[in-house]
Amino acid sequence: MTRGDARELAVHLIYSQTFTGDEPEQVVADRLQKHYYALLAAENDVYSQRPKGAQRAYIDTVVSGVINRMDTLNEVIQQFSIGWDVTRISRLARTIMQLAIYEIQFAEDVPTGVAVSEAVRLAKKYDGSDTGAFVNGILGAYARSLTPEEAK
Repeated sequence: MTRGDARELAVHLIYSQTFTGDEPEQVVADRLQKHYYALLAAENDVYSQRPKGAQRAYIDTVVSGVINRMDTLNEVIQQFSIGWDVTRISRLARTIMQLAIYEIQFAEDVPTGVAVSEAVRLAKKYDGSDTGAFVNGILGAYARSLTPEEAK
């Protein structure tokens, strides 16, 4: 499994938690069960290989990190989504941006540009090119506001 696949899977897990309200560890455990995961493989190629090692650790970290910091991450989105209330942004687009902002702030091995471009890729894949442009605008403005040290 590539980091991009792990990131995409993390978006799925975080997104599902917004409906269930489950604890992060429970979300990961439920969705990564061998039987359940195999069922999902028929629906989406990202489930063709179960995460192991570094990718599993990445998923555990970012899912927990985003869910536990959701309010703070939403405040960043709100600050840079001029004219939009964060609750009007689709749940999926919000989840994608939350993950990107989390990676920028806390994942030392993810450059800011990678976090932004991966978020745009996922937004386009799941919500269309207009959402990709919207996500790019918000995350780009956020990235430009960072000091060189913050931007890594």
